[in-house]
Amino acid sequence: MENIDKNLVAVIMAGGVGTRFWPLSTHEKPKQFIQLFDERSLLQKSYDRVAGIVPDERIIVLTNEHFTPLVSEQLPKVPIQNIIGEPERKDTAAAVCLGTLVAMKRFGNPVIIVLTADHLIEPVDLFQRTMLSAVEAARKTGALYTFGIRPTYPATGYGYLEIGEKTAEDGGIEHFRLISFKEKPNAETAGRYLESGRCLWNSGMFVWTADAIFGELMLHLPEYVEHLNKAVEKMGTAQWDEALRNRFAALKRISIDFAVMEKARDVRCVTGEFSWKDVGGWLAIQDFLACDANGNYIKGRVHALDAQGNLVFCDQPHETLALVGVSDVVVVRAGVKTLVAHKDRLEDVKQIVESMLAQS
Repeated sequence: MENIDKNLVAVIMAGGVGTRFWPLSTHEKPKQFIQLFDERSLLQKSYDRVAGIVPDERIIVLTNEHFTPLVSEQLPKVPIQNIIGEPERKDTAAAVCLGTLVAMKRFGNPVIIVLTADHLIEPVDLFQRTMLSAVEAARKTGALYTFGIRPTYPATGYGYLEIGEKTAEDGGIEHFRLISFKEKPNAETAGRYLESGRCLWNSGMFVWTADAIFGELMLHLPEYVEHLNKAVEKMGTAQWDEALRNRFAALKRISIDFAVMEKARDVRCVTGEFSWKDVGGWLAIQDFLACDANGNYIKGRVHALDAQGNLVFCDQPHETLALVGVSDVVVVRAGVKTLVAHKDRLEDVKQIVESMLAQS
């Protein structure tokens, strides 16, 4: 799709450290920058989804200040002044507020698309049609829009959106008022959500006009606006980095869902019928790997004997991994580092990575 809209701004949030993908993902090069599936990184795939709709000079990338050179290397068409390095990790409320203020300073009152750099979405043309449907609705109504994904199983790793009345249908793309945000549920609750037919997965993607989100930020996070406005005033000057660092230090960590979306006056949802996956950890990629007759998901040279239900990922083309008599484990070989973990303990990878960093 090639349909440039010169009043759009895309904000890509790409500041995560990606510890759940250790050892392939490291603090020096986290998951959004690595090539998990093909020659394009997750960040590059996020860019690809808006390229052709949003002009390059209106694509803003928010990342950790240490990663700005990596972003510039991977996205050479995005102007360097559009790559903003956050001095600290303060969750999504800070990123949304900063992205909004930068967009308003530079472009007035555009419609802003907020994406994250750790999603896999196919097909891209359907995603773009859905996004543009939300763009037009946000422009006309002033509502804050989020993307809800039709659940295909009772997932416990995603938050949910409870939808109310349908407000529009645009070529099969449905729009709903949003009743509530639901936290990541346990298995029983997730089953009820799925059976109800009124709950969608919360994708963490948004569309709104700058004026609309600015009004809600002023209402619910006025201190964020005050601090970050003072920093944005210095944008483009020698004082910019220091001002941003000083102002970020005063912010608390909170998500945009908790801080604003759950309290906002008019929140709506557009349904995403495209395939969507939040690439949060190793199990999220198994559907993209080859699978043998015993349910082992494999990338690389692997031999398995009496081994079932494992995930094995080796990025070393000249190495061979062998599994004997093991089930439900994840084995990852990346460079000179190896991870072996039971599938039920993958959430603890973050803990052991932090422990190793503390001892190094």
